[in-house]
Amino acid sequence: MELNLKRPLLFFDIESTGLNIPTDSIIELSFVKVFPGQPEPKVKTWKIRPWDYENNCQRHIAEEASKVNGVTDDMLVACPRFIEVAPEVVEWLKDSDLAGFNSAKFDLPMLSEEIERVKRYCLQRIGSWDAPEVHKQKARETLAAVDINLHEPVMVDVQNIYHAMEPRNLRAAYRFYCGGKDFEDAHTAEADTVATYEVLKAQLDMYKEPAPYREQVLQNDIVSLSSFSGRKYVDFSGHLIYDDSGKKDPAHILINFGKHKGKTALEVYENDPSYFSWIDGGTFTLDTKAQFARIRKEIDAAKRGPASPEKLDALKEKFSGNLFK
Repeated sequence: MELNLKRPLLFFDIESTGLNIPTDSIIELSFVKVFPGQPEPKVKTWKIRPWDYENNCQRHIAEEASKVNGVTDDMLVACPRFIEVAPEVVEWLKDSDLAGFNSAKFDLPMLSEEIERVKRYCLQRIGSWDAPEVHKQKARETLAAVDINLHEPVMVDVQNIYHAMEPRNLRAAYRFYCGGKDFEDAHTAEADTVATYEVLKAQLDMYKEPAPYREQVLQNDIVSLSSFSGRKYVDFSGHLIYDDSGKKDPAHILINFGKHKGKTALEVYENDPSYFSWIDGGTFTLDTKAQFARIRKEIDAAKRGPASPEKLDALKEKFSGNLFK
């Protein structure tokens, strides 16, 4: 069954130097983009030289990761860094919903982290007093080109659908849904991404009618499919989650780790404001830091409240020039 799409759906998969998002990097990124009314997808894969922007050097691939993906440090020396391909990557991402296999927990946070690193590096280059103007201009152009918010697209995690229906892994999923055979080149980003695309289409075929052991059916609708992701995370890493109220203000956002686990962000900020500063200076993902900063800003703005008539009159007088007569 072909996908019922209202806008493009981008399947993606990542291979990385390791599994620690704040300290690891992407080494391979593959996109399979499916368009409404077009059964043939567009495919793009990047081999990427993992880069440590702080120390200006190539990042090492962990031995455990190399055993899985078959990639070693020397294989990536001539490849572009993520910052060099980031504008093209974001162009592929724009105006698309997203899909992947276990991507909501790892691939999406890792991709977001790489984009945030590019943004931070560009801002540092622009603000550097000794950087040549040509480098600053390049940084401005790159910063504009990577302007995207990955919290906005609908996310379909095919693994969560699979686990809800037939709990296993991608290779078993492909055997189960796609004819009983293994796919070649498993654990390469492109092969895994294409397999994920094929599995989702086969899932729609298999679960379009209820069965004696399963009343639940799949709707050929991206929003419905995304409900299997079960995502309640405020940040991609899951350090902040929404409570069950359906509200998204700081009084209904919960800390999901450490000594304040289970407390609301509002409660923690009011009783332990230094905790937010600790997050900003800690080894957390840039997205996690950005969400804590956003929450702090919302709480501070709510405390200030709307300007009083007296304050507004004073501002009018100030900017009319009356104060200087």
